[in-house]
Amino acid sequence: MTASALRAILASDRVTHVPGVYDPITAALAAAAGHRAVHLSGAAVSAVMLRRPDLGFVHGTQIADRASTLVPALGDVPLIADADTGYATAAHAVWTALAYARAGIAGLHLDDRAGPRQSGHPAGKEIIDIGEAAARITALADQVPHIVMIARTDAYAVRGLDETIVRCRAYAEAGADAVFPGGVDGLDDLGLVHAALPGVPLVIDRSEAAGARPALSDADLAAVGVRLVLHPVAALLAAVRAASLAYRAIADTGTAEPVDRMPWAAFTALVDRDGAPDARYVPGNLQT
Repeated sequence: MTASALRAILASDRVTHVPGVYDPITAALAAAAGHRAVHLSGAAVSAVMLRRPDLGFVHGTQIADRASTLVPALGDVPLIADADTGYATAAHAVWTALAYARAGIAGLHLDDRAGPRQSGHPAGKEIIDIGEAAARITALADQVPHIVMIARTDAYAVRGLDETIVRCRAYAEAGADAVFPGGVDGLDDLGLVHAALPGVPLVIDRSEAAGARPALSDADLAAVGVRLVLHPVAALLAAVRAASLAYRAIADTGTAEPVDRMPWAAFTALVDRDGAPDARYVPGNLQT
């Protein structure tokens, strides 16, 4: 089961890069590229479905629905999904986790942020009481143990590293499989988190929403306990850029020939993974 595969990744001594996917095509491409895990972000779903920013327009129901279309294209590759704050209380968080598990999601990350989501890692985020956040994690660990839970804290931006460490420790003790110290990017700070939580896997992200980040090698990250590096919207941004170039070329010149594109044969092979359709279902051959 993919949750077991994800737990094995967290238990390893190496860094795994986890790209974002947002539809069956990108899921299939990520799996074909050999990725060991993939990620579905609320920002991607909000953008693709609604052309809206990640400011609470999308609920866990939509995330689960979108995930259910990705999982068949992933095979045995585990999918990690954004669960926001669990969408209110501990009971709501459990409902969200159960819905995610039914959709085939292997793991989720749960935030301790309060109020509307903000992209990136800006200062001024509000965070909920540590006891309330830990209670949500405990509820998930008790009632949905088959899904991998990554506990994210946004304490760093508003209360600094010490509070981040306190919260990460509390969330690990509450039952989180890994912790995600949001905004902690420097190797020294990551090392301090790791030293305070020996044996607890760390998760970080490399979202373009947060701007420039320190260039750290996988070896350095692995040494300070990082096991997953999320790249939530890299592929989406690349796809949107490529589409914008194609549209502009057609508008300006009447052809997309100058734009690098996947060959049609490669595309049809990607979407026609089972080969030619059964002749019994070809129009004209249907029997009533």
